[in-house]
Amino acid sequence: PEPQPRIPPKSRVPWSTGLCGCFSDCRNCCITCWCPCITFGQIAEIVDKGSSSCGQNGALYTLIACVTGCPCFYSCFYRSKLRQQYLLHESACGDCCVHCFCESCALCQEYRELKNRGFDMSIGWHGNVERQNRGVAMAPIVEGGMSR
Repeated sequence: PEPQPRIPPKSRVPWSTGLCGCFSDCRNCCITCWCPCITFGQIAEIVDKGSSSCGQNGALYTLIACVTGCPCFYSCFYRSKLRQQYLLHESACGDCCVHCFCESCALCQEYRELKNRGFDMSIGWHGNVERQNRGVAMAPIVEGGMSR
C-alpha cells in the first residue's frame, strides 16, 4: 500500500461546533449521556460509510464498555477517522485524550459535525445515500413558457 500524504495543518478546517457545545442539541446530549452506544452507533455507521450498522457498532461499544470499562479506546478511533475524512483540526491533547476525559462531549461534537454536514443521523448511511440520490435523480420542474 502507498503511504498516505500528510495534510499540512493549514489545510485543516475547524470543527463546526466546539467540544463543549453539547447543549446546542439537547436531545442528542440527553441520549448520549444516558445511552452513548446509540450516538456512537450512529456516528460509526456514517463514518464507516454503511459497511457496519448502527446496531452492530452500538453493541460492540456496549460490550467493550462492559468488559473493559473504557469504550473510549474504541470510540477515539472513529474520531480519528472522522477527522481524516473531513480534514478537521486535531485537538491539542489528541483524539484518545478527548474521548478518555470527556467521552460524552466528544460523541456529541462528532454527532453535530455530521449533522451540520447534512447527514440525517436517524436514517443511517444507506438512508442518507438514498435521500441524496432521490434529490439528484428528480427532473427539474419546468415552468410553462411562451409557445409559438
